[in-house]
Amino acid sequence: MSNKKKEAVYDVEIENLAFGGRGIARIEGMVVFVEGCIPGDFVKAKIFKRKKQFAEARAIEILRPSPKRTEPKCDYFGTCGGCRWQFLDYKDQLEYKTNHVKEAFSHIGMFEDIDVLNALGSPDVFNYRNKMEFSFTNSRWLTPDELEDKDIEKGNGIGLHVPGFYSKIVDIKKCLIQPEKGNEILDEIRNFMLNSDHEVYDERSHKGFWRFIMMRHSVFNNSFMINIVTGYEDLEEIKKLSEILTNNFPEISSVLNNVSGKKASISRGDYEILIHGKDHIIEKLGDFEFSISANSFFQTNTKGAKQLYDVVKDFADLKGGEFVFDLYTGTGSIAIYLSKYAKKILGIEIVESAIKDARKNCELNNISNCEFITGDLKDVIKDLNETPDVLVCDPPRAGMHKDVVNKIMELSPKKIVYVSCNPSTMARDCAILKEKYELVKVQPVDMFPHTYHIEAVAELVLKGQ
Repeated sequence: MSNKKKEAVYDVEIENLAFGGRGIARIEGMVVFVEGCIPGDFVKAKIFKRKKQFAEARAIEILRPSPKRTEPKCDYFGTCGGCRWQFLDYKDQLEYKTNHVKEAFSHIGMFEDIDVLNALGSPDVFNYRNKMEFSFTNSRWLTPDELEDKDIEKGNGIGLHVPGFYSKIVDIKKCLIQPEKGNEILDEIRNFMLNSDHEVYDERSHKGFWRFIMMRHSVFNNSFMINIVTGYEDLEEIKKLSEILTNNFPEISSVLNNVSGKKASISRGDYEILIHGKDHIIEKLGDFEFSISANSFFQTNTKGAKQLYDVVKDFADLKGGEFVFDLYTGTGSIAIYLSKYAKKILGIEIVESAIKDARKNCELNNISNCEFITGDLKDVIKDLNETPDVLVCDPPRAGMHKDVVNKIMELSPKKIVYVSCNPSTMARDCAILKEKYELVKVQPVDMFPHTYHIEAVAELVLKGQ
C-alpha cells in the first residue's frame, strides 16, 4: 500500500471469506481482512492494523451490499459478539464452511483431490443452544439506538459480551439462539436483580454479589437447569429468586448456586449449593441418556450432536466385534453412543471429573463394555500396547500432540475416525498420518449456525489392508 497511514480509508470489494469470518479484499496487491463483510460487498474500509504480509480493517460504510446479504433477525446484531454471520443466508454459510474445510486440507494438509462432502446443516438454525452463559454488569454497554437517547442511563444489566471488549456486556432481552422460554426466564432474573439490594459484581474492584447465570436446557424432556453464580453466599436471597423462578416456570427442574471468589471471569464456583430439584438434568441422544451437571461438558447443540455422532458411527462402520480406542473421550458421549456396536471401548481423558461423568452415564445406560482411563493422553498412550481395530479421537482446538500422532501410527489401527472443531489442526494432523493412512473422506457438520465455527469428521484407513 502506498498510503502508510495506519488508519487510512479505502473503497474495496470483498472477494472471499477467511476462516474466522472476516472478509478478504486486496489493496495494491496486499491482502486485507475486513470485519463485518461478506463476498460481493463494496465497502469503505478503515485500516487499523498493518503487518508485512497483510492488513486488518473494519467496514465503516457499506457502499453497495452483496446480493448474498440478508437482514439479521437479532436486535443486537453487530453489538453482541455472538452470531456474526446472521447477515448471510444459511445455505451460503454452509457453502463457505465447506470451503474452509476444503482449503484447510488443501493448503495446510497438502492433500489433492480430497473428498470433502457438503456440510450438514444444523436441524435447528435458531433456538438450538442447550447451554447459555450470561454475565451481570453494573455498567451495561449501550446499543446505537440507546446512545441517541441523551437521558439514557447505563446501570445494571445481564447479557453477552461486546466483541473485543471482554468486560463490556450488552443487556440482552432476547437471544435467538437459545430456547424462547430461556429468554422469559432471563427476564425474570433481570427484574429480580434490578430490585435486589445486592450489588452486581465489579470486574475492577472484584466486589459484588451477582456474577453469572448459566442456563442448561434438556431437549429430551424440555427442562431447564438454572445455575446462579455469585461472588459470595447469601442463601436467603438465592432462595427468594429460586422460588419466583420455579413458581413461574414449571419447566425449571433444577436451581443451583455456584459461589465463586475467583477474580477470573469463569462460572465454575469454588463450591456449589443445590437450591431446588436435582443437581443434574437428563438429556438423550439416540437411545442413550446423559446426566448433565452444572459444570460438566456436553455438546451445546443437542440435535446437531446426534447428527455428528451418527456420522462418527457411519464412518467407524463397527460390526460388533471390534476393540475401539476413544481418545480425548471427555464425558464419554461418543464411546457410549458407539457402545452397542463394539465389543469393547477404551476412553482416555485428562479431566478427572469428566471421567466420573462418563462412568456415571455408563451406569445410567447399563453399559458394561466401556472402560475409562484418566491421564494426559501423550503420557498415557505410551503405555498402551494393545492395538485397537478402530481409533476415534476428538481433540481440543489445538489438535493432537505429535507424540500422540506418532503413537497412533505405531499402534496402526485399521481405521481412524478423527472428529475436530478446528479444520486447520485437523488437516495438519492428517498430513502426518498420511504416511501410513489414506484419507477417505471428510464430512463437515454445522453445530453453530450464524458463526464461522464448523465441526468435521474424517475417515482414514490403514494403507495396504
